[in-house]
Amino acid sequence: MFKTIICFVACLFLSIAGYAQQRQKKVVYIIADGIPADVMERADIPNFNKIIKAGSYSRMHVGGDKGTYNETPTISAVGYNSLLTGTWVNKHNVPDNSITAPNYNYRHIFEIFKNQYPDKKTAIFSSWTDNRTKLLGDGLPATGNFKPDYAFDGYELDTVRFKHDKKSDYMHLIDEEVVKQAANTIQTSAPDLSWIYLEYTDDMGHRYGDSPEFDKAIDLLDKQVGKIWDAINYRQKNFKEDWLIVITTDHGRDEKTGRGHGGQSERQRTTWMVSNYKNLNTYAQYFDLAIVDIMPSIARYLDVKLPESVTQEIDGTPFIGPVSVTALKVNYIQDHLDLSWKALEKQGKAKIWLATTNDFKTGGKDTYHLLAEVDLSQQHYFGDLKNYPSAFYKIIIEAPSNTLNKWVMLKK
Repeated sequence: MFKTIICFVACLFLSIAGYAQQRQKKVVYIIADGIPADVMERADIPNFNKIIKAGSYSRMHVGGDKGTYNETPTISAVGYNSLLTGTWVNKHNVPDNSITAPNYNYRHIFEIFKNQYPDKKTAIFSSWTDNRTKLLGDGLPATGNFKPDYAFDGYELDTVRFKHDKKSDYMHLIDEEVVKQAANTIQTSAPDLSWIYLEYTDDMGHRYGDSPEFDKAIDLLDKQVGKIWDAINYRQKNFKEDWLIVITTDHGRDEKTGRGHGGQSERQRTTWMVSNYKNLNTYAQYFDLAIVDIMPSIARYLDVKLPESVTQEIDGTPFIGPVSVTALKVNYIQDHLDLSWKALEKQGKAKIWLATTNDFKTGGKDTYHLLAEVDLSQQHYFGDLKNYPSAFYKIIIEAPSNTLNKWVMLKK
């Protein structure tokens, strides 16, 4: 009898474990253009709130580190690419909406995901063709000839079906079509990694600023988000799938009118994130999230192993899973480096690496020198640079659960 009970329990455990292993992980993220955090926090958004109730809401920022080498314009395509690559503008080289020369050496999450899982499916649903052709680099040798498996975009070019009007109502109709195609594709085909881009809120912000018209656009957005959420819930209920949804925006708006953006004022930099992911880690709970944090978080959720070259350059920190270190500060003092950080895990070592080149930018490889290996809990390192004279340094802290990087650029 006792052996029978043990066997039953063991079989049950194996059955549950096997079931859990069989559940596929899927991700969809939505960029709802141009909505500052304060507007989201006072809006009536019942469908967003359903997701927040299941998961979390966090303030976030764009714009890089203000006043530093990676300060980044609070402009649409700039924000999209910071999310895609997990890097700021000094690396990905998309400073405006022209997208004239993206640096594809800083690889985006879609390319990395597809390289590791070639049989899994990716999708983009967007009003703006440039998101696919320029940012994702559809079919370009520089992106490894990446092509999304599902692509619904370019509707703004169809002026017959979506006749352009002076009030930009056609843009809402385009967003409706984007959502229709996204919800249908998610429900029927379930791509493993999807990007949905919605523009109408930004158009209304530029046209009317802080206004009832802008509030109405957010109300319409909420209904659209509800359709995506319903499709995800359908998949989770009827298939062995676990879905992560992340919704964010690309920039805020100016304080005076709500019409403009692009600068570094607090409201233009302050954005938000809504997700059904509940167990945000210590980093996300106690430190400032940034748009560059979304890319490594998606990677962790999908069990994507980021290549070392990507990990060394990425500016984001995942809000999913363990994080060892954050808040890295670097100061150059008379041929010495003064480093400090916050240790989120008290055990383990921190390796301090240094490079004096930036060959990665042009497709090369930088040589890193190990300066020291110290206790993570030390939270400080002071190192001599006499053997590494340079006007430029890359510094990496490699910890057990994550890696951080900073640059030092000296005036000649």
